Amino acid sequence: MIDYSRVLNKNVSEIKPSGIRKFFDIAATMEDVISLGVGEPDFQTPWAIRKAGIMSLEKGKTKYTSNRGIEKLREEISSYIDRKQNIEYDPENEILLTVGGSEAIDVAVRAIVGEGDEVIIPQPSYVCYEPISVLAGGKPIIIETKAENDFKITPDELKAAITSKTKVLILPYPCNPTGAVMEQSDLEKIADVLKNTDIIVISDEIYSELTFTPNGHISITQIDGMRERTVLVSGFSKAFSMTGWRLGFACGPHEIIAQMTKIHQFAIMCAPTTAQYAAVEALKNCEEAVADMKSEYNRRRRLMVAGFNRIGLTCREPLGAFYTFPSIKSTGLSSDDFCERLLESERVALVPGTAFGKGGEGFVRASYCYSTEHIIEALSRIEEFLKTL
Repeated sequence: MIDYSRVLNKNVSEIKPSGIRKFFDIAATMEDVISLGVGEPDFQTPWAIRKAGIMSLEKGKTKYTSNRGIEKLREEISSYIDRKQNIEYDPENEILLTVGGSEAIDVAVRAIVGEGDEVIIPQPSYVCYEPISVLAGGKPIIIETKAENDFKITPDELKAAITSKTKVLILPYPCNPTGAVMEQSDLEKIADVLKNTDIIVISDEIYSELTFTPNGHISITQIDGMRERTVLVSGFSKAFSMTGWRLGFACGPHEIIAQMTKIHQFAIMCAPTTAQYAAVEALKNCEEAVADMKSEYNRRRRLMVAGFNRIGLTCREPLGAFYTFPSIKSTGLSSDDFCERLLESERVALVPGTAFGKGGEGFVRASYCYSTEHIIEALSRIEEFLKTL
């Protein structure tokens, strides 16, 4: 008999599976379940994008592309970032197409982080940052952001976390699951802490188009001195409703992108060809479709925040992404217990805040990637559940 405990990579074996999936696996075995848990747009990919993908297939564009991605798409990404953020990236050597934004994060961490290097990660945040850092041999240093600070990382928290071993700061804003955003003044303070260091920022901006502030999304790359020390990660899944197309990108200094490209080259080869041709159309002609989807998300956002507050679960206004993060502390239940009992008694699936780090205890994540009717029914069932406590 093989002793698999000796065969398997210890770093992999000790990583816990995603806490997001647990409740969906349970819910899948139950009838009449309403879910507010999935972080996936309920809109179809806009027809113009689908049509461009279909046309690429009909034209026989089914071969490998360059490791970096097709030239036309890299040019469109460069133009897109320039008009949105007034930051220029060279399409030839500062942009890499990846299999979703998740691969971009993975190869960025692996290109920078070595054994024992420290990676600062604000939490609650997306589930991949910590395990990816561990798999690269790094040591995650967790900053538990606080509700009273609107779940923003503060300069004092960052200063306290930095050591001589710090290599990377993950900046996950707009934030999944909290909906927090960093305004320009917030980012300037973070930049002040990082100046005169060699710390690299990996800025996950996958939700940049879904920012509900008057000034819109501000990237840390727009702050003086930060472009050369930042890898900007984004993609097409959220804003363009292209989750299954699996296409992301990274922009950054040539010296870093070149190393990321080597990892991508040997592990993946290239991002999906059909998705790349479709994405050209997305960037060129689909901003109106994105604006329409954002407007609907905004309506649902207000509905859900008002609903949670009305039924007695304090919910701060999320200013980015498409999640609310209501507090369930008033119930006296842990996040896991709340979600398990709610699912069992009222057939509503939420994600416990602890799925996104220990700092998520006392909160749950509810996505508004669902119809108004779906959200109203879910809130009604949650209200009935609260009456039983």
